[in-house]
Amino acid sequence: MKRHLVTGAGGFIGNHLVSYLKDIGCWVAGVDLKYPSFSQSRADDFMIADLRDQTQCLRVMAGMHEVYACAADMGGMGFIADPQMQAEILYNNTLINLNSIEAARKSEIRRYLFTSSVCVYPTHQLATTHPVPLREQDVYPALPQASYGWEKLQAEHFCTYYQSYGLQTRIARLQNCYGPLGAWHGGREKAPAALSRKIAVAKLTGNPEIEIWGDGEATRVFMYVSDCVRGIYRLMQSDYSGPVTLGPDRAISINDLADLLASIAGIEIIKKHTEGPEGVRGRAFDHTVATETLKWQPAVSLEEGLAITYKWVEGQVYAYDTDYAKTAE
Repeated sequence: MKRHLVTGAGGFIGNHLVSYLKDIGCWVAGVDLKYPSFSQSRADDFMIADLRDQTQCLRVMAGMHEVYACAADMGGMGFIADPQMQAEILYNNTLINLNSIEAARKSEIRRYLFTSSVCVYPTHQLATTHPVPLREQDVYPALPQASYGWEKLQAEHFCTYYQSYGLQTRIARLQNCYGPLGAWHGGREKAPAALSRKIAVAKLTGNPEIEIWGDGEATRVFMYVSDCVRGIYRLMQSDYSGPVTLGPDRAISINDLADLLASIAGIEIIKKHTEGPEGVRGRAFDHTVATETLKWQPAVSLEEGLAITYKWVEGQVYAYDTDYAKTAE
């Protein structure tokens, strides 16, 4: 039976990918520094390992056929834009990426999928709230977002050049992925989870004021996690070896995202705009490759996905005591 390995299986996307592969009847192993935070892993075998060490990479890849490389030191904008984190992100992820693909080569892995990011796209082409949709080839001339974008783009080159060894590589550039079972506080959470937490706290405490970094007019595209893992699997099984951007076409401002979540929560909010990392001003991508080559399109609307996500985050907030809810940022 084909043996699939998901690296970063203790993380948000990796954990959901393990579950998806199990749902379709695959044998799956997972590896990470830690177990999933909010659910038990469904992996047939879950291994604790540090992929910054190639010896450990070789150990976990022994006997595997396909590798889904999801392991990364990452988080939301507050994390990847932190000046004090840039060197650490670059160091950790470069070691993970290079050691993983080299171990895949030595282990004679058949196929290797790398989860890249839309942070590889040039920041100067995303300086307006509604930029021209970018195609995969528009990544050059390169000016990725922070060290996170640079290490992702470098790893894409690893994938391209390692094909000369006969390793079949796939590259998925993921847009903002959200859903339940992900970070919702602590600094690594992304906008849907962070705003869900703030609104759940507002609902619990009766204080309608929530904090939003910047003017809230920056736009983003959000992909529900079930669509994400389905697209990843479809790309892995395809014959397409170039990078593919996965995500919906619909962009929404952070202000509108907050209003939508407040409507789901059934409350009215007051937005307090403060200084904070905002990232690029807008995102828009051409998904022709995904729709025509992979025959993949998102199936979950933003309203549907946010309703599920908010309910889960609200449950997490309410599981804490009232004092936490009153002091949570």
